Amino acid sequence: MKVIIIGAGTGGMCLAHGLRRAGIDVAVHERDRTRASGLHGYRVGIDPHGSRALKACLPPELYRTFVATCARPPERFAFLDERLRRTLSITLREPADDVNDEKSVSRMTLRQVLFTGMEDVLHFSRTFVRYSHEPGGRVTAHFADGTSDTGDLLVGADGVNSPVRQQRLPHARLEDAGIIAIAAKVPVTPESVATLPAGLFPGIGMVLAPRGMACILHWMEFPWGADGRPKEGIGGNDAALVAAWPGLLYDNTRDYLNWGLSAATGKFPADVMSRGGASLVDLAIRMTPRWDPRLHRLFALTDPSTCFPINIRTSVRVDPWPTDNVTLLGDAIHTMTPGQGVGANTALRDAHNLVLALTSGRPLLDAVRDYERDMLEYGFAAVEASKKQTGGDQLVHRPVIGRAALAATRTFLRATDRIPSLKRRFEAQLYDTRGAVASP
Repeated sequence: MKVIIIGAGTGGMCLAHGLRRAGIDVAVHERDRTRASGLHGYRVGIDPHGSRALKACLPPELYRTFVATCARPPERFAFLDERLRRTLSITLREPADDVNDEKSVSRMTLRQVLFTGMEDVLHFSRTFVRYSHEPGGRVTAHFADGTSDTGDLLVGADGVNSPVRQQRLPHARLEDAGIIAIAAKVPVTPESVATLPAGLFPGIGMVLAPRGMACILHWMEFPWGADGRPKEGIGGNDAALVAAWPGLLYDNTRDYLNWGLSAATGKFPADVMSRGGASLVDLAIRMTPRWDPRLHRLFALTDPSTCFPINIRTSVRVDPWPTDNVTLLGDAIHTMTPGQGVGANTALRDAHNLVLALTSGRPLLDAVRDYERDMLEYGFAAVEASKKQTGGDQLVHRPVIGRAALAATRTFLRATDRIPSLKRRFEAQLYDTRGAVASP
């Protein structure tokens, strides 16, 4: 059997590794021109669901490299107001093992890890145009450069605007979530670190502010320095893995603070999606006039080349479809808002489950049918749960009742911060949604 994968993103590459380990012929076609193309530098959180999938699909040494190249583990999750006053702070659990923890990784770093050892199956500068079914039951992918590839199964892992989905399920729809975000990176320096409250990091901060505005803050500290060499003081095994890892040659990631400012679409100027760089940084500052000056200073220290707008979209649930030898995974079928931070993890879960189905010994179409049935259930459950947490129709975005909703949220968070039983329940629910094994 040969499997053709369109898209060399997180889910597609995890699938490629798992199939290759199982002895299945695989080819991955990616539209980017080179291994280092694109920014790919923002944080992605890998929860235990994602870690289990990666550990099952990657060769053991490469999984250890993945763990070694993650950023310093977050130690706390804090909710703040726009004056950077704490409303709730959760101390995150110590890692129990290499799976049941929360990992922070640069997208570029994860990309390079997943490319490692797969050079012979990766084909860059391949823009997918369409597929066609062959008389013998196989499927052929056609590319813009005139090339093609034929296999037994084609998997669309080609993201939100998936051309594979558009041909396979032309009725499948995306809709705007009613939220726009501005995302950017700030290099970690003494000046940028001083903009944030002492004790907040290393960890994750979430600013909840009036008018339904929010700002996520991530501290990303890596085991290599500005020179690309392992830092002193990291574990000897990790240092050896980082030093020997060829992907570091292609990785432009260095320690950074990642911020993302979001609000209902109507709060932004009509031309926001056409802006970039310094214009977006200036917009973030002007949209937050009453925020703490330290946050404005953080915004001002942004590397303008890393700043871009995101129109957050979400998939509309689709009914099961007749199975054939073209299927989908990840954002290509269940795009979701960042409300629960599980988009990449759901794509990894898809990849692992598809590997299990294809190596079960069942006939190909039976295996694909079983995979699609399960994927649609948990995938769209994640879509809907995420939209509830990040959607422009939430009460906090409404002109009058929004103030009351924000006040109620802050009251709840402050009470949870002060009442141990509530805090334990909040923490347990947080980990339950992230797939962790309960602590003793």
